[in-house]
Amino acid sequence: MSIREAVLDDGRVVVVKRGHAPGATAAEAAGLRWLAAAAEVPVPEIHRADDSQLVLDRVPAGRPTTAAADRFGRGLARLHAAGAPAFGSPPPDGPADAWIGRAPMANVPGDDWASWYAGQRVLPYVRLAVDAGTFGPAEAAVFERACTRIPPSAEPPSRLHGDLWNGNVLWDGERAWLIDPAAHGGHRETDLAMLHLFGCPHLDRVLAAYQAEAPLADGWADRIGLHQLFPLLVHTVLFGQSYAGQALAAARSV
Repeated sequence: MSIREAVLDDGRVVVVKRGHAPGATAAEAAGLRWLAAAAEVPVPEIHRADDSQLVLDRVPAGRPTTAAADRFGRGLARLHAAGAPAFGSPPPDGPADAWIGRAPMANVPGDDWASWYAGQRVLPYVRLAVDAGTFGPAEAAVFERACTRIPPSAEPPSRLHGDLWNGNVLWDGERAWLIDPAAHGGHRETDLAMLHLFGCPHLDRVLAAYQAEAPLADGWADRIGLHQLFPLLVHTVLFGQSYAGQALAAARSV
């Protein structure tokens, strides 16, 4: 999306985003509304959303603090606990054909997390990378083998931000805000794995507060690579060879 700032008649500064593809602004707006409905981690208010444009409040600039990190960890745990109807379910008014960044993301509901994650969040991006010539048959086979070894999970579907890398967490000095979601029902460890992948200020405090609010299942740290397959493959599709090696390493770890 292209992004610019604008000033409203009342003096407020807003962010104006133009969608890069059909459904992009609708998917983001629906995701923001779904996250806002949980009332746990703040998101920018939507002033306007149509087929091509999204107008949002600008998040106040500030520095990340340990207190804000603690608050974010607790709020993220409660946001996840707000739940979703199924793995892969879109926000209530969101399109099934959505986006994560500029990569397509299909929201196809499933009841079993392991098979849904393999079929909807790993293999589609492997196929795209093969079509682009980034992976060959041998590399694709590594991901296919990894998909047969995804452990089952008893976790219920969580309400995910879906693209929770550090750049989509903004800090105003008192709180963390969430922007640019690829929201869907998924496994809560996937959001946390994205925070690990690209770093997050005071991540140890965020995780400690999260664990205090909603403890993670035993062995969660060993599954970080598994949950990073999704964002690493998305980045491989978007940026090519620069992420291909990391994606393959994560698949081999599974």
